[in-house]
Amino acid sequence: MELKKLHYELTVCKVADVTELDLSKEFYFIGRTDEEISLVCKTEDTPTNTTECDDGWKAFRIEGVLDFSLIGILSKISGILADNKIGIFAVSTYNTDYILVKAENFDKAMTVLGEAGYTVK
Repeated sequence: MELKKLHYELTVCKVADVTELDLSKEFYFIGRTDEEISLVCKTEDTPTNTTECDDGWKAFRIEGVLDFSLIGILSKISGILADNKIGIFAVSTYNTDYILVKAENFDKAMTVLGEAGYTVK
């Protein structure tokens, strides 16, 4: 399975509302529940109306479109990273999964996943 590195810093935050979001930007992931609006975006695109914010994330994605019948893909990756004391923040889209790790752990994450048989691009 191929993993593709994203070559930019990301921020994970909460926002009060979505009015300041410029959805024409390259990378945004918005999750809204009855309790919050969460946002993952390029750090340079972080809106000013954040209520909580955590910078310093890097990410990779599983390449290709994942069929919904596939089981355990995210579990296997997160297990390898957990075994190596690397925490994650996972985001799933219709096509695939994105795994965020803190920037200081990113190189180690790529190394251990490569050693586990993943192709890292």
